[in-house]
Amino acid sequence: MSSWKRDAASGLIVLAPLLVTAYLVSWLYLQVAKVPIPGANLKDYQRVMITLVVFTTLVFSVGYLMRTTVGSLVENAIDGVMNQLPGLRVVYNASKMAAETALSDTNQLQKPVKLETWNGMRMTAFKTGKVTDDGREVLFLPTAPNITTGFVIEVAPERFTDTDESVEDALTRILSAGFGENNESGIPIDVMDQGDEQRETPPPK
Repeated sequence: MSSWKRDAASGLIVLAPLLVTAYLVSWLYLQVAKVPIPGANLKDYQRVMITLVVFTTLVFSVGYLMRTTVGSLVENAIDGVMNQLPGLRVVYNASKMAAETALSDTNQLQKPVKLETWNGMRMTAFKTGKVTDDGREVLFLPTAPNITTGFVIEVAPERFTDTDESVEDALTRILSAGFGENNESGIPIDVMDQGDEQRETPPPK
């Protein structure tokens, strides 16, 4: 790959998430500033602060409730109602799975492993901590770059290998579709475009 392409790709990798984050924060601020508060003539930033305080209080209250028996019953009841709605249940379950994946603590994820597939290829999977009755490990094999989708597979222990890789490094590689870098030293690989190779190959005499 030529140097200007590498520079452009590296710049986009850094700037794109920042620009998307800034856009989302700006959009959310404008939406919250439009929330009407009855009986109050407030400025936009005051309206935003009050709304955020109310929303934060609501989030912590619901989170505390979910740790109780009543909260579990309420959550199961909501899941039951939403799963009865055709079409909307797909959106509800997908959104819930995405939120659980994005907001879950990576320290609670199980150790990544290297899974031997076919023709000597290896894939990154994660232990779930579950074992089948016949002794197979239940693994989650995520897709790249969207880790909210993947496959739940049952694999014999001799078919995969435990690694010293951290969960963060494994997730970085999957989310970046293999382009992410970690702090571990490795063998540098200089990938060349076909056009660059043709230009550098001397013509036959």
